[in-house]
Amino acid sequence: MKKTSKTIFTCQSCAYQTPKWLGKCPDCGRWDSFVEEVQLRDPKVGDRTLSAPGTEPVPIDSIELKSENRRLTGIREFDRVLGGGIVDGTLVLIGGDPGIGKSTLMLQTLHGLACSGCKVLYVSGEESIRQIRIRSKRLDTVSSGMLVVAEVDLDAIMAMIESVRPDVLVIDSIQTMYSSELTSAPGSVTQVRESTVRLMLMAKKTGVPTFLVGHVTKDGAIAGPKLLEHMVDTVLYFEGDRNHMFRILRAVKNRFGSTNEIGVFEMKEKGLEEVANPSAVFLSERPANAPGSVVTASMEGTRPILVELQALASSSSYGTPRRTILGLDQNRVALLAAVMEKKLGMHLMGHDIFMNVAGGVKIGEPAVDMGIVAAIASSFLDRSIPEDTLVLGEVGLAGEVRGIGQLETRIIEAKKMGFTRCLIPQSNSKRLADLSGIEITGIRNISEGIESLF
Repeated sequence: MKKTSKTIFTCQSCAYQTPKWLGKCPDCGRWDSFVEEVQLRDPKVGDRTLSAPGTEPVPIDSIELKSENRRLTGIREFDRVLGGGIVDGTLVLIGGDPGIGKSTLMLQTLHGLACSGCKVLYVSGEESIRQIRIRSKRLDTVSSGMLVVAEVDLDAIMAMIESVRPDVLVIDSIQTMYSSELTSAPGSVTQVRESTVRLMLMAKKTGVPTFLVGHVTKDGAIAGPKLLEHMVDTVLYFEGDRNHMFRILRAVKNRFGSTNEIGVFEMKEKGLEEVANPSAVFLSERPANAPGSVVTASMEGTRPILVELQALASSSSYGTPRRTILGLDQNRVALLAAVMEKKLGMHLMGHDIFMNVAGGVKIGEPAVDMGIVAAIASSFLDRSIPEDTLVLGEVGLAGEVRGIGQLETRIIEAKKMGFTRCLIPQSNSKRLADLSGIEITGIRNISEGIESLF
């Protein structure tokens, strides 16, 4: 019996399907995102019953557990973000802006694995093998254990994996892969979804760790349906401005580790170089005695990072003052500015407020609220904060300074960096262990904090 075909329209943003073309997707709200696709349909498929033979369910306590040996890549920052190394059979999706260094990171990772005796396979759908060789020579990642191929046909790649049997596989990128069984173009939602499903089944069946490099949209999200992030085990985002030397690798999903860890890298001529002490790097260019500059401590997983918050409050000639915020939550800064105006009497409604986190780091935890308040007040009063002072604390709407977590870890990091004074919430100071070499000042509200600083 011949296969019949039908035409459907698929949204390239969320994979919503409809039998007719629509100008706006009713699911995700995108305009002009529907693409016509022809799907082949086999009438025999409808005759299959639910009682088809398959894997039988087993009691969970009868499953044998084996010690999970993780593969180390040789890049400590990358291993930390993955949760301690690569787990066999895991599927990792890495996204980032063009030119941020995704392919560079993958080449350096495969080189480290190849040097440890692993057979690795790098499949590129965007570069020829000659181009990969030139880039590998520049990065000094040439190894006989690294196999490279330029291929986009998924069937050919599967046959290649079966014959080569690599220990680690990299697909760069998943948007360039296509299956001849589908009529849609490479990069479409259907092709990306089908390619990811087949690679996922291969990884789980053979135990080969697989890395998928994904393109991102102009909004910064990984291109393709959100279903991709649900299918994979780990989702990593490579952040940072490609014109800036620092790169931050952040996990937003990890089935085998924490999602709070970050890896900091520096882009150099020989590729990415890991930064062992990010606090020293982020504070290395801090201006001396500059109003509007304050240092606070943010926890990224188990690692404390000292960052510099910069604020600029200038009088506004417009009716509505501007709030330009980089690296912080804009709504949080606006909330704290309103608290300062109400509780401190600072008329910030007539001032533009610009804030920035030096080094390109993004901070989302409320433990840096008091640092934001101190930076804005320093710029508004045009008075500098002592360079050896660290400011911490969460600020409530009543102006109170609330306690924060992992305070001792933050203070120990500040002590290592040469800070001699730390402003912390009063509730934390009562439970804090004795720390010699650094002065601890407890504050109950933002008024006490401003008085202690100025």
